[in-house]
Amino acid sequence: MQEKDKETSIVKKRGRGIKKMILGAIGFLVILIIIFLLQSAPIAPAAYTPLKSPELVGVLGANDLLQKAELLVLGKTNGPEEVALDSQGHVYWGTQDGKIMRLKADGKVDTFAETKGRPLGMQFDTHNNLIVCDSYKGLLSIDPLGRIKVLATSADGVPFKFTDALDLSRDGTIYFTDASSKYEQSEYLYDLLESKPHGRFLSYDTNTREVKVLLKDLYFANGVALSQKEDFVLINETYRYRIVRYWLKGAKKGTHEIFIDNLPGFPDNISSNDKGTFWLALFTVRNEAMDKLHPFPFLKAQMSKLPKTLWPKPKPYGLVLALNEKGKITQSLHDPTGKYLKEITSAREYGGYLYLGSLHNDRIGKYKLP
Repeated sequence: MQEKDKETSIVKKRGRGIKKMILGAIGFLVILIIIFLLQSAPIAPAAYTPLKSPELVGVLGANDLLQKAELLVLGKTNGPEEVALDSQGHVYWGTQDGKIMRLKADGKVDTFAETKGRPLGMQFDTHNNLIVCDSYKGLLSIDPLGRIKVLATSADGVPFKFTDALDLSRDGTIYFTDASSKYEQSEYLYDLLESKPHGRFLSYDTNTREVKVLLKDLYFANGVALSQKEDFVLINETYRYRIVRYWLKGAKKGTHEIFIDNLPGFPDNISSNDKGTFWLALFTVRNEAMDKLHPFPFLKAQMSKLPKTLWPKPKPYGLVLALNEKGKITQSLHDPTGKYLKEITSAREYGGYLYLGSLHNDRIGKYKLP
């Protein structure tokens, strides 16, 4: 009997000990939650309610066309965000460690220049200079010997925070974007969560060296592409899933409007083939969890405090759209698996091929157009 009482007493003590441990753990967790909630967020988000994402049907219907692309420099690069070709057919691209690499005709890869920033949009001008938007260094011009000249780093007294994408007109004007005046390249996901218009669209006159702000208050101003007649230019607003048209000529000169809205993914760079077709690269398809989170600033503020590894993940998906000059989608190219090509950030047509860059991938796609 005494032994039984002892066992009962021991069980009760253990139970009380476990109960104290649980209560202590709960109390500690509550304290951590309070500290977390009181911690200031790195962003000041706004509410935004996206339109319902369009289904991938009809012209947007999934296919495996991108899986037919040739893969250049596979495993030999890191983040070839944009691709440009020179007059000799050499392929150039920027990398995450601030280099501009080159693929020669003999298949060898070398370093053309080092910006020590993050080269993004790039294109050759008529003098064989490579014009580059470096997210950290500004608007650059690199001559055929790899010598770097800084063209612009600010506009209207506001420094570029995220020099991003460009297109060159036939008269030499450079049209380009400063994706965000608040967040730099390493913080681009903060711009997504904050849902405020920090982006600018600008021009650089190569004769007068004057920088003009043509549009401001854009939601992550990204890709830039001139129309065939150069009467208008398109600018992607990545975090609004849309493209804006800015008129350069005609009765609407100096005004802007929505060119296409409610895209099925995040529009990154856009380019023109000078024949009436725009090639639009989408980083990935829409993220349903993120779209549902956007209307709630408080929740977005709390998420911004968490490590980015705990944020909603982008789906590995390859997607490129063809649009005509009226804003109609005429074709879509997919890799639904994302194993072959994913996170496509640029699509530019050269010599019957579509060259495809990526922000994080280790390859460049070369897709033969029909």
